[in-house]
Amino acid sequence: MSEQQAVLSEACDVDQREGGAASDIRSELLRSQLLKGVPIRARHLNVDGIATSVLEAGSGPPLLLLHGGIECGGVYWAPVISRLADSYRVVVPDVPGLGESAPVATLDAAAFADWFSALLRLTCNEKPTLVAHSLLGTFAARFAAQHGQLLSGLFIYGAPGVGPYRMPLALLVTAIRFDLRPSERNNERFERLAFLDLDRARRQDTEWFKGFSAYALSRAIVPHVKRAMRQLIKIGTKQVPDTELRRIEVPTALLWGRHDRFVPLRLAEGASARLGWPLHVIDDAGHVPHLEQPHAFLSALHSALASSHSQQRRMP
Repeated sequence: MSEQQAVLSEACDVDQREGGAASDIRSELLRSQLLKGVPIRARHLNVDGIATSVLEAGSGPPLLLLHGGIECGGVYWAPVISRLADSYRVVVPDVPGLGESAPVATLDAAAFADWFSALLRLTCNEKPTLVAHSLLGTFAARFAAQHGQLLSGLFIYGAPGVGPYRMPLALLVTAIRFDLRPSERNNERFERLAFLDLDRARRQDTEWFKGFSAYALSRAIVPHVKRAMRQLIKIGTKQVPDTELRRIEVPTALLWGRHDRFVPLRLAEGASARLGWPLHVIDDAGHVPHLEQPHAFLSALHSALASSHSQQRRMP
């Protein structure tokens, strides 16, 4: 066992007995491991009264990456931040109650809109392009329908709310099991559903993925994180009516893993056909292509961004 692993193990043991500060120490160590080598600036901002953790990198037009319903928050974008920062000023917040951000009493669509509007005012000098993953993609779609004037473009990435969604039984059982007992074994069950091939993904960077799993698990045992996850699932899995989605006026596209077992590709295909939104599919990947196939994900995103910028230039 390395010295760092020994410290993390000790922090975990102390946290189980005492809680509080030990959890913060463990989280800080794990999070720094995930961000090692990534040229980012980490800040804590007061966003509409909520202490919010934000990562920033690069320069250029603002590109805001919004994580999905995952306990670790935005740090899971780390494998693609450096490449995106070559062309954009990348902004990666932790949603209230997840990652290192403070919680709110109820994380619903209204609370999200208030927080997110304030975040944009603090972090973006011009309208950003938003990439929103999974459950937060549903929140982002609702936000864009009501506050589209604050965005320049929207990429909805593996989000259940753009069509009629029923959580797959295997995912439902795994989610309940993990919520009741957030153990390493139950976390791995969850990851094996999220990835098309978890073992192959881990081989890309064994230490990073080990830290990723450990950090997500360290946050999953925190009571306010568990509460935020339940609230996200309750709201984020509900369909946004097409009448509302059609009010989105900014250029919008869909990004999806071809073998997504959380939110099947057919849901995205239906939304694309109904709403006329371009669909960019990442082959050989499940629900988290930016982790499983980062190069293919970046290629698809850059292609989608180029199309979006071209469409923006044509708009009056």
